Amino acid sequence: MAEAHQARVQGMVEEMVQSLERDHIRKMQGRMFRCSADCCDRSADSMSQVHHCIERCHTPLAKAQALVTSELEKFQDRLTRCTMHCNDKAKDLFDSGAKDTAVRSLMERCVGSCVDDHVNLIPSMTRRIKENLDSLEQ
Repeated sequence: MAEAHQARVQGMVEEMVQSLERDHIRKMQGRMFRCSADCCDRSADSMSQVHHCIERCHTPLAKAQALVTSELEKFQDRLTRCTMHCNDKAKDLFDSGAKDTAVRSLMERCVGSCVDDHVNLIPSMTRRIKENLDSLEQ
């Protein structure tokens, strides 16, 4: 993928991840640490009970992180498949005897279209992740 296209997608995804971290993950981390501290304050509990208590405190955050990672991986896989399709089209055009400039032009337009399509998916992906994170926080 051309550097400008890659930078555009990367910037938008980073902005989304920062927003999710700021608005959701950070709050979950705070609850996890407070919950874990409460577990440690339970002096009557055994070491095993405290350990299980702490694990329960970490579960919502671990689920949230897994959710975000999974969504980002699906997004990346879809974008990769789209750009691979562009590569195939460019190779077919090149194999048919097209000039290098025509192949580059096709590739640029095709990858640009992939990037546009996937950048347009980011708001709905963000909304879906936020809804899922909200349900984890309850």
